[in-house]
Amino acid sequence: MIVEQSKQIIAEVNKAFIGKEEIVEKVLMTIYAGGHVLLEDAPGVGKTTLALAFSKVLGLSSKRIQFTTDTLPSDITGFTMYNRENNQFEYREGAANCQLLLADEINRTSPKTQSALLEVMEEHTITIDGETHALPSPFICIATQNPLGAAGTQPLPESQLDRFMVCLSIGYPTLENQMKIIQAQRNQNPLLDFRAVTNGQNVLEIQNYLSSVKVTDSILSYAIKLCEETRNHPLVELGISPRGVSALVRMARANAVIRERNYVIPEDVQNIFADVCAHRLVLRPQARVEGMNARDILGEILNQVKPPKVSER
Repeated sequence: MIVEQSKQIIAEVNKAFIGKEEIVEKVLMTIYAGGHVLLEDAPGVGKTTLALAFSKVLGLSSKRIQFTTDTLPSDITGFTMYNRENNQFEYREGAANCQLLLADEINRTSPKTQSALLEVMEEHTITIDGETHALPSPFICIATQNPLGAAGTQPLPESQLDRFMVCLSIGYPTLENQMKIIQAQRNQNPLLDFRAVTNGQNVLEIQNYLSSVKVTDSILSYAIKLCEETRNHPLVELGISPRGVSALVRMARANAVIRERNYVIPEDVQNIFADVCAHRLVLRPQARVEGMNARDILGEILNQVKPPKVSER
């Protein structure tokens, strides 16, 4: 049932987001794993379209906030306002009070505003004037940032980056896919043609189901060894945290479910290793001198650490 539903979701999203099936699949896997997504790429490649498409197809309530230099923390969390009619302070919701939050160009706002997302993304709650407000479930944040053009940007700190389960780069479409995109936009916005394939309650059930997907000790040890190697690599200043290890295992479970299995194999870990870990690494200056980036280093580690043999389910 999950596999068939997943295929329908991916097919529906691909109506507007053409030619990037792997990216669509990994975003869906992250949602199943209960994580948040950071889309880092050049302008105009469809980051916002992808997020809006998922909100419609999954049947989730959604809000969009465009981050700018003057965006305030209260724009995200909401605020209390005095009501003169009843002589009481009332809570007014912010952008985060939804099931899917699209945070556009998150690196164009101040660190104070960026930090307002920390409790929201980690705890799924908002605390205003000592009162805690629970967010709707499920809660997913899909954030975008443009890595090019440093003017007016504030790089995300490591603590904020670590809150995102994966960081994905979409890339430019092929010539054939660009033609399909332009033709699809000729008559009307493809986003208007979407139908909801599922709903929030069903997404929650899949998230809960992931905990029953079997991960043997050998697979768990393999995932931990991969992450430990990042901490010992000579070109890495800051390796993968225990939170990163947990994210890697949950994503491996989601990868297995998408592929009609209720158990994890080494290929599940390998398939999402770079997406989960690359943005969590802090490299030494020597890495740039040697022309190495985070994904190059993670590729080396995958080749060095021997995966366990899987003899049975």
